[in-house]
Amino acid sequence: MKHLFSSLYSDIISFVIGTFWLFSSVVLAQGANDINESGKNFFLDSKGKKYENSGELIKELRKRHETLLQKGDTLQGIDVLMQLADVYGHRAEYANSYDVFWQSLFLADRVKNDSLDALIAWRLGRFYSFYKREKESLKYLNKALNIKKNMVKEGNADPAYLVLNYFAFVSTYREFDMPKLASKYLDSCLIYYKDVKNQLPMPQLNFEKAFILSKTGHNEEALELFKNLEPYFLENRPSYMVLVYTYWGDVLQNIGDLNNSVKYYEKAINASEKYKRHIDFTPLIYERLTEHYVKQGNYQKAYGNLKIAKNLDALFFDGRSSKNKSMLEIRDEFRIEKQRQLDLIQQQRFEKLKQEEKISMLQRVILLGTIVFILILAFFFFRHLRNKHKLEKQLIRRNKELEIQKANELLELKNKELAASVLQLVEKDEFLK
Repeated sequence: MKHLFSSLYSDIISFVIGTFWLFSSVVLAQGANDINESGKNFFLDSKGKKYENSGELIKELRKRHETLLQKGDTLQGIDVLMQLADVYGHRAEYANSYDVFWQSLFLADRVKNDSLDALIAWRLGRFYSFYKREKESLKYLNKALNIKKNMVKEGNADPAYLVLNYFAFVSTYREFDMPKLASKYLDSCLIYYKDVKNQLPMPQLNFEKAFILSKTGHNEEALELFKNLEPYFLENRPSYMVLVYTYWGDVLQNIGDLNNSVKYYEKAINASEKYKRHIDFTPLIYERLTEHYVKQGNYQKAYGNLKIAKNLDALFFDGRSSKNKSMLEIRDEFRIEKQRQLDLIQQQRFEKLKQEEKISMLQRVILLGTIVFILILAFFFFRHLRNKHKLEKQLIRRNKELEIQKANELLELKNKELAASVLQLVEKDEFLK
C-alpha cells in the first residue's frame, strides 16, 4: 500500500491548489475575485497542458514569484509558490516540492489570516499523509477543520465549504486503506454539500464513494459508478483517469474479470504518460500487472512488469523510505523554528499566568483585608452609635427627672405660700373680729 498512499500526493496538491483561492475568497478582501478564478482554472486542469513543459514552467513561476515579492504582493507570491510545489510534485521532485512548501509557510506566517492558516494546515496534513505519518497528518487536518468551523461559527464562511476539509479526511483514509473512516467523513461531506461557487464537484465525492463500495464488497455498484463517472473526468480532469482506471481495474480484479482489469491498468499507465501526471502512481499499477501475469503463468511478462515496478519504485520512493524519513525533520526548519517560537510563547504565557495568579492572589488578600477593615470600622461605628444613643436616653431620662423634681419643688413652694396666705387671712379675720 506504500505506493497507493504516496501516489495520490500529486492529485492532492492539485486539489489543494484549486481550492486555496476558494478559502481565500471567503475572508480576504483584496484581489479575491481574480485569485478565485485562477484557483478554479488550476483545479479543473482540463487538458493538463501546464505540465507538458514543466522545466520552463518552473523558471516562469520562480521569476513570477520574485517579481510579486518585489511588489510586496505576498498573497499572490504564496499562490505562485504553491503552484511551483505542485509542479515539482508531478515531476516526482519531492525534496524540491517540500522546500518550496515550507518557503510558502514562512511567507504565510506574515499574513495572519484564518483562511490561509486553514489551507496551510490542510496542505501540511496531506503532505504528512503522503509520507504515511498518520498522527501528524490527522493533527494538521483537524487543525484546518477547526479553523474553518470557527470561521463558519463567526459568520466568515459558508458551512458548505466545510466539505473541502471533510473531503481531505476522506482522501487520507482512502490512502491509509481505512474505508470505514473514509465513509464516515464522506457522509459529513454529503451533509454539508450544496451548490456554491467553486464547490468541490460531486463526481469527486462519487469517486470516493466508488472506492468505499469496492472495499466493502459492493463491487457491482462500484463498477456502475465508475462507468458513470468516466465521461465527467474525461471531459474535465482527464489526468485523474490514472486513479479512476486503476481502481476500476481493482474492482474488475475483485469480480474475477482479470483480462479487462489488465486493460484498465494499461489505460491508467497510458493516461499517466499522456498527461505527465501521477507518474509516481505507476509502480503500483505495474505491481498489479505483475500479480496478474503470475496468476496466468506468464512469468516473462510478470518479470518485465516487476522490473519496471522496481525501477520506478527506486526512482520515486528510495528518498522516502523509512530510514530516510528523517529528511522531513532535517529540511523543515520552519516547522522547528515555529515550534520553538510556540514553546517560547507558551512559556511566556505560563509566566504571565503565574504573574497574573500572584497579582490575583494579592488583590484577593487586599480585598479581604479591606473587607475586614470595613467590618471592624462598622463594628466600632455601630457600637459608638449605640453608646451615643444610650447616653442620649440617659440624658433625656435625667432631664425629665430634674424637671419633675423642679416641678415638685415649685408645687411645694406654692403650697407653702398658699398656707402662709391662709394663715394671714385667718389672723386678719380674727383681728377684725
